[in-house]
Amino acid sequence: MCVAVPGKIVEINGDTAKVDILGNIYEANIKLVSAKIGDYVLIHAGCAIEVLKKDMAKEILSLFNDLEEEQNEDS
Repeated sequence: MCVAVPGKIVEINGDTAKVDILGNIYEANIKLVSAKIGDYVLIHAGCAIEVLKKDMAKEILSLFNDLEEEQNEDS
C-alpha cells in the first residue's frame, strides 16, 4: 500500500522543491502542480500530486501523529 503525505514547500529550484514533512526535508518533483513556496502539497512517490489548503494538510498531519502515538502505545 502506498500513502501520500502532505508537506510544506520551503524552497523551489526549477521543477524540484524542498518540502518539510513532519520536520524532515525531502526533495520532490513539482512539475505536475502549480505550487509556490509556503504551499502545502500532497507528496506521492517523490512527486507533488496536489496542492492542499493549509487546514486540510494540518488535519492529515494530525491524523499521522495520532497513528504514530497509537503505534507507540501498542509497542
